[in-house]
Amino acid sequence: MRLKLLFAEAGLGLAFAVLSFTIPRGHSVRAAEAGPFYTEEGDLLPPANYREWIFLSSGVDMSYANKSSPMTMFDNVFVNPGAYRSFLATGTWPDKTVLVLETREGREKGSINQKGHFQGTHVIGIEVHVKDETRFPGKWAFFSFATETRPGKLIPQAADCYSCHQAHGAVDTTFVQFYPTLIPIARAKQTLTPEFLKVEPRSDK
Repeated sequence: MRLKLLFAEAGLGLAFAVLSFTIPRGHSVRAAEAGPFYTEEGDLLPPANYREWIFLSSGVDMSYANKSSPMTMFDNVFVNPGAYRSFLATGTWPDKTVLVLETREGREKGSINQKGHFQGTHVIGIEVHVKDETRFPGKWAFFSFATETRPGKLIPQAADCYSCHQAHGAVDTTFVQFYPTLIPIARAKQTLTPEFLKVEPRSDK
């Protein structure tokens, strides 16, 4: 679930598209938290109020390719509350899980900050990882959002993000290894994939 992989393929055309999602018409907060909603064309409606969901983690300049980013970026990951509660109980994700990756610009200069980086107000892009077992061949799908007004477009199943998550995801094709509050639960519930355990048997220690 890496927005930077898309940047590598499509350039930085999405840079600094300000995304301030609101609840779609007729779309309640309770319904928005229940799971994914689509347009008639199959696009994904923007997850309403996702910043009020469960915050899982934040990464800085993470990349799965051995090359540096042209700018400092923060990745913030949120998940719908129902899916989070299910994970706490079972160690894996239920159907209708919605994981939101929000990428923001990193800044160095501002106010009294003298060193290090903090998150700026500009959202570079949004990517959503959805588990919808009856809708998608592999149960999961990725959607990318380029503007604040348009629903997210399905990323084709042939894209590298699918095979990467399948090969390296710690739990159910998701990168739970980067979520510090969830990796111990997955280990305790014995839901880590055999492939992950072969490579990083003690990654959360």
